[in-house]
Amino acid sequence: MTLTETPAVPLPPLAARARAIGGSPVRDILAVTARPEVINFAGGLPAPELFDATGIAAAYQAVLAETPARALQYATTEGEPVLRAALAARTSARGLPTEPDDLLVTTGSQQALSLLATALLEPGDVVLVESPCYLAALQVFAFAGARVVAVPGDGDGVDPEALDELVVRERPKLLYTVPTFQNPTGRTLPADRRAAVAAVAVRRGLWIVEDDPYGELRFEGERLPWIAAQEGAADRTVLLGSFSKVMAPGLRLGWLRAPAALLRACVVAKQAADLHTPTVNQLAAARYLADNDLDAHVARVAGVYRERRDAMLAGLANALPEESSWERPEGGMFLWARLPESYDTTELLPRVVRQDVAYVPGAPFYAGEPERSTMRLCFVTQTPEEIREGLRRLGEGLREGLGDSISGQCAYGGRRSLISVNPLGNAPS
Repeated sequence: MTLTETPAVPLPPLAARARAIGGSPVRDILAVTARPEVINFAGGLPAPELFDATGIAAAYQAVLAETPARALQYATTEGEPVLRAALAARTSARGLPTEPDDLLVTTGSQQALSLLATALLEPGDVVLVESPCYLAALQVFAFAGARVVAVPGDGDGVDPEALDELVVRERPKLLYTVPTFQNPTGRTLPADRRAAVAAVAVRRGLWIVEDDPYGELRFEGERLPWIAAQEGAADRTVLLGSFSKVMAPGLRLGWLRAPAALLRACVVAKQAADLHTPTVNQLAAARYLADNDLDAHVARVAGVYRERRDAMLAGLANALPEESSWERPEGGMFLWARLPESYDTTELLPRVVRQDVAYVPGAPFYAGEPERSTMRLCFVTQTPEEIREGLRRLGEGLREGLGDSISGQCAYGGRRSLISVNPLGNAPS
């Protein structure tokens, strides 16, 4: 028998974690709804027409013209000193004293999550999360082999007393939270709860991973201090940041601020992952910060996003069934809606997509038992006119989807959703 006639032996299987963990439902939906005629409320994509393409292009041109050898060369894993200095200054100006050596530049803040999982988690370790929770964080923790437990909460976010009880019972390694304009709900954790969460971490011995990709996109109300800035929290809180929502996601630039020992462990993990974040992107971002007023740019973007949020809020009552409720975010990119309990937004999605509109069903955002009547709507990528048309299509799709099974049982249109907005602007859960 010749070599070519030898029966092929099956290859070794994929790692168990790769076989067990599915893809992102959001990215699966985006692949299905990529047609230009689809009004897509599903993606978490910033509005591309608002990118400062001219300013970013000028920054790249300057870097490549003035320091091409440096821009195109390998760099240190920790990140370019000029960028870390600029990030430290911005963080310090916002109430959290920070030195450049406190920071690690990452390839998007998503990589920061992966590095932290590598540095902190052993298979079987417990991770506490919000309910619902950012989808890609759930993926990271699942790949690490962690046991993910949801902390009970309400319309304001995590309940500190419930957190304290879970820490005692489960002995978790960390709590992961997006306390400002959370993905997917858009809610913001109040100042007193931030202090209470920090106090639990101090009293019980718990890492807090505070993810803040949306915090600068505030439309109204006062900025709240980070959990990392609370008394006693500095040595046990990791703060994640990103340029994806305020400059451009294609730069793939994020960072983490952490205590020295954990930061060093993340540096070693990053060396194994990709050596360093692209030098030219880091230098261009630093040059952009030096030559432009990023805060003014973000204020312009937030003004446009506020108009789009308002357009979505104005149209929801006519698009969703009676008895629906929704959150009213003070900033960010997302709005969370809850339909009556008899509705399953996962089952309804294919019928809605036939109307050339899309959302993300709420179920995948839950670590525990999901609320299947929920959905996430992104309001920043479309104009107010497109949002109004998209909501019209959404209403048509929901009506069509329910026609076969519960025809006549759900009234639509004209009447205001049963939602009472409290003085803080948050809808009750």
